[in-house]
Amino acid sequence: MTRSPCTALAVVVAAGLVGAVISPAWAQTPPTANVSVDATAAGTPLERVWPFHGYDEINYTTIAEGRALLAQLAMTHTAPVHVRSHFLFNTGDGVAALKWGSTNIYTEDAGGNPVYSWTLIDEIMDAITGAGAFPLAEIGFMPQAMSSAPPGVAYRNTGTYTLDGGCFYPPNDYTKWATLIRTWAMHVGERYPDAGTTWQWELWNEPDLASGYWHATVADYNKLYDYTEQALHQALPTASLGGPAVASPGTTFLRQFLQHCATGSNAATGAIGARLDMISFHAKGGVAITDNHVEMDLGNQLRLHRSGFTTIAGFPAFRQTPIVITEADPDGCAACPASQMPADVYRNSPAYGAYEVAMMKRTLELEARLGVNLRGVLTWAFLFPGSPYFVGYRALESNGIDLPVLSAFKLLGRLDGTRLPVTSSGARELDDILANGVRGQADVDAMATLNGSEVQVLIWNYHDDIVTVAASPVHVSVKVPGAFGPRVVATHLRADDTHGDAYTLWVGQGSPPAPTAMQLEALRASMEPTLLEAPRVLDVADGAVTLDFDLPRFGISLITLAPLATVGDASAGDSGTALGGGTGSGGCGCAVAVPCGAGTETLLSVAMVAVLVLARRRC
Repeated sequence: MTRSPCTALAVVVAAGLVGAVISPAWAQTPPTANVSVDATAAGTPLERVWPFHGYDEINYTTIAEGRALLAQLAMTHTAPVHVRSHFLFNTGDGVAALKWGSTNIYTEDAGGNPVYSWTLIDEIMDAITGAGAFPLAEIGFMPQAMSSAPPGVAYRNTGTYTLDGGCFYPPNDYTKWATLIRTWAMHVGERYPDAGTTWQWELWNEPDLASGYWHATVADYNKLYDYTEQALHQALPTASLGGPAVASPGTTFLRQFLQHCATGSNAATGAIGARLDMISFHAKGGVAITDNHVEMDLGNQLRLHRSGFTTIAGFPAFRQTPIVITEADPDGCAACPASQMPADVYRNSPAYGAYEVAMMKRTLELEARLGVNLRGVLTWAFLFPGSPYFVGYRALESNGIDLPVLSAFKLLGRLDGTRLPVTSSGARELDDILANGVRGQADVDAMATLNGSEVQVLIWNYHDDIVTVAASPVHVSVKVPGAFGPRVVATHLRADDTHGDAYTLWVGQGSPPAPTAMQLEALRASMEPTLLEAPRVLDVADGAVTLDFDLPRFGISLITLAPLATVGDASAGDSGTALGGGTGSGGCGCAVAVPCGAGTETLLSVAMVAVLVLARRRC
């Protein structure tokens, strides 16, 4: 078989975004990864922790490009999507700007009386919910009229990448703050009747950064939380509120906050402790240029996750409180282009998507090991309208062209149903990754589900080092339920540097700064995961089917197996209906009957019907 090398970094270099950062090709063929799936096992519920997305610039939500991307995200996932943004309470005119935003929710008249304005914030929440998603409402930052910033401190940051504005200070009146929270929450409950059960809520962002988003102490944050919690739940008793969204889960801030919620004196009620429905923290793995190539650090990412989980598990009262890692990313600055941070060229390559998928599975393993309750892992990437094509922001699309990382989510987001046992001889052990990262041997691993009458197998090839190497041979064996019968239809969707990668095509076009209509049409056609081969009808032998293929470095494959007689009918036993009226898997319900003794032409026709059904399914 032809082995396709990973050329993602090479094309980044060719685009001129950064100097030579590519290592010589590694010619050795990696060992075969043997992936085994048992679809006859009982399995466990699939924890879909990945449909969480966020971004700094809240006013991008309501522009046409933002609305379109939100709708696409809602369709990409089989579980409800939650969306988080900064600057929800900021004072301003609502004009979108890099690393800034505003809703003008609160001002005061000449007498110091509150003036509430719901216009902009309603437009934002309408855009999210109208797209079929739900807000993860990050409550912050401080309205200008309520800020305790010292005289002379400008309300807005003095620079795009500085965090010195007056919006990052505690309130000058906690009662006014609580009234704002309560009044807005009452408005939300009236406008969105299911908000108390389908939205999620979080107080502030990274308050442990003393020179950043919170110019105050841990005690001040705890006080703000007490007032926020009481006010929110007076209006929406079932709302799930959490915090503290710390930047560093290993520091004392998280521990002090949890201790306060467990045994501290409540500043709002005078009671002991505070209600805590969700615990959040952030984690950024880190990227660097090492030995003339970009090197990512999945090991550090997971160590940060472990640190947060371990701290939370140390409080018996909160061991089973849902956790959302409300920013989990390979690097720390989404709005910094690759021209500022050369190692961030990874963002245009399939490496970003493979990192995300591998991180999700390993984080679920950490959850199981430490006995905590993981609700979500949020990707902080959205869009940057008006910027040059593929400039290297951490984003999901560039000028309407989906980036390769979104192709990864389009495959991951299809998973639904019952999670099945999987083994892979190419997988790295969790402890090994925690200690050493993914260096040397790649991590060729998989997740699998039984979703009604379909078996889904997602396989990826991840490595920290973005270098050109030979593809990894993969042998897949799936033990299928007896009800599948003697033959199954296999479809194989792929995302890699030649499938679902518009960036590579754009470079091949000559990196046009303003693509022609024909070039744009080609870019749009190339940005979706595509079939690696025509659908195949496979014989079941000794209760199993097998497939062999090559998987390039950073490639992701989604293999779907369905009984030949009921291709595409995954509605029976489908567990993917979304809570709270969100989008769900909604199996297609089509059935294809094949006559006994059907010939090759009939079987191929059935196979093509199968792929059309799967391609049209949008969950």
